[in-house]
Amino acid sequence: MRARDTNIPDADVLGLQALVWTIGDATRADRLIGVTGLFPDDLRTRAGEPAVLAAVFAYLESYEPDLIACADALGVAPEALVAAHHVLDNR
Repeated sequence: MRARDTNIPDADVLGLQALVWTIGDATRADRLIGVTGLFPDDLRTRAGEPAVLAAVFAYLESYEPDLIACADALGVAPEALVAAHHVLDNR
């Protein structure tokens, strides 16, 4: 069994961090809700679900400036967010 590469962020952790970053801005949060159809209660109760986290990544990927800003804020490359989205979509 291969040892886990600790330089690759965990998709779930990165997804939760991206969610927190996204909802930290009222305008972005409103757009997230509008685009995904998730209501605030859904986000609170289902925040850790892969489908919800994948929806957050899809939302960020749909607007490159937000994807880049989120990656910068989280200290990762934008490609890490895209890769995490791929991991969550393939569970």
